[in-house]
Amino acid sequence: MNQPQSAEPSAADLVKRATEQFSELVREELRLARAEMKDKGKKAGIGGGLYGGAGITAFLALQALVATGIAALALVLPVWASGLIVTAILAALAAILALAGRKKTRSAAPLAPEQAAENVRADIQEIKERAQR
Repeated sequence: MNQPQSAEPSAADLVKRATEQFSELVREELRLARAEMKDKGKKAGIGGGLYGGAGITAFLALQALVATGIAALALVLPVWASGLIVTAILAALAAILALAGRKKTRSAAPLAPEQAAENVRADIQEIKERAQR
């Protein structure tokens, strides 16, 4: 004789379904984190390349400016004094730029997958709330 089947799933079925859903959720969050990090890495790589090109160009321009400054000062001072003055100015500028760069680097946001981490926190909170019901 067949027993009538109840409309509600058993506890084992519910646990199995929850486990499968949780596993799929974790896989989806990992895919999201991977995609987010790939996108951030690509943008950071392109930005780094552009910074490198700008740095090389700026260095060449700075060399030309230094030569121009020394030549201009050499019209009123000895060449050695002109070179020393321009060197001191450049050293001061380098120190200022280094301090500004250090400040910006320290204030940079972490390169962690923030959206994925927030989603995982929300998912865990949702699971806790549903488990208490």
